[in-house]
Amino acid sequence: MISHVLPTYNRAALSFERGEGSWAIATDGTRYLDLGSGIAVNVLGHANPALVDALTAQAGRIWHVSNLYQIPEQERLASLLVDRTFADTVFFTNSGTEAAELAIKMVRKYWDHAGDPDRIEILTFEGAFHGRSTGAIAASGAEKMVKGFGPLMPGFRHLPWGDIDALEAAVTDRTAAVMIEPVQGEGGIRPLPDQDLRRIREICDRTGTLLVLDEVQCGMGRTGRLFAHEYAGITPDIMMVAKGIGGGFPVGAVLATEAAAAGMVAGTHGSTYGGNPLACAVGARVMDIVADEAFLAEVNRKGALFRQKLEGLIAAHPGVFEGVRGQGLMLGLKCRVSPADLVKACYAQHILTVPAGDNTLRLLPPLNIEDAEISEAVERLDRAASSLA
Repeated sequence: MISHVLPTYNRAALSFERGEGSWAIATDGTRYLDLGSGIAVNVLGHANPALVDALTAQAGRIWHVSNLYQIPEQERLASLLVDRTFADTVFFTNSGTEAAELAIKMVRKYWDHAGDPDRIEILTFEGAFHGRSTGAIAASGAEKMVKGFGPLMPGFRHLPWGDIDALEAAVTDRTAAVMIEPVQGEGGIRPLPDQDLRRIREICDRTGTLLVLDEVQCGMGRTGRLFAHEYAGITPDIMMVAKGIGGGFPVGAVLATEAAAAGMVAGTHGSTYGGNPLACAVGARVMDIVADEAFLAEVNRKGALFRQKLEGLIAAHPGVFEGVRGQGLMLGLKCRVSPADLVKACYAQHILTVPAGDNTLRLLPPLNIEDAEISEAVERLDRAASSLA
């Protein structure tokens, strides 16, 4: 007999009733150190007072009016994003998947508007994850996501991860855009080297191809910069953002240059809930905190501390771990054992982690995790690894 909640997740037998900073408290009172942050969402931890204040203050004023009207909170958050990034304009969504759908539409509309409607092919990469909608799974092409959901949206070509020569060879006069994550999340915390991202930008510039970056998971301070592509010193034409931008409140966004968004005129896209006052009030407060250079410097310092301690953990358990990779507080432990088994072992040590592709365990703690909590996390990971060994 099917459950009342559609069983599309293999959920752990854990329920949480409240949270405090880096800790999630289960219904039985057990405290779990949260190194998953709701899959890179809770960038400022659970029940952050600043975000609670922003949400409750807005809730006492107005919740929803729809995009038929101007929304001051939306305009403020859009201005914060434009002032801090390459973008000239922003459209707000409810999720990263919705952001991916709009990014795909924006690319196609750009070329139609430019008088070249046959230029529709979008180049993507093995291991990519852009969401679960039909357009997003077609972009990823992974069998585990597309099997049984055909026919898929046409117009995507999938290339080997990190093979920039293959990318250059694949670009034709029908190539509309390159879509890529600067750091793959679901694919196993795989950062793209800065020189590769710079070369992709050069190829796009030379061929007139749009560059679309998916920073849904690696953006919003996760890597120690507000957005991961900043390390390479390049900018995209279109960028998808979500997860951390709402600090736990559902909100996403597509950022674009004026040129890339030229085809998106009135009536070409819409959202009933996207950019509602509640979401944007919280998002603006997140931006106020996370975009601060001193805050980002702390993310880098804590990321280096965490990585140093993880190197010692790997040395102590060579049969369990192969290495660590990532940037800032977006870290992955490449495993010699099943990441799913390690996640379960972590539950026994009251610690929350997230599995990923390429046999990797994701560590995505709140960006304001304390040094003592990092030490505690590594001690618990050590006990979990010992139980498997």
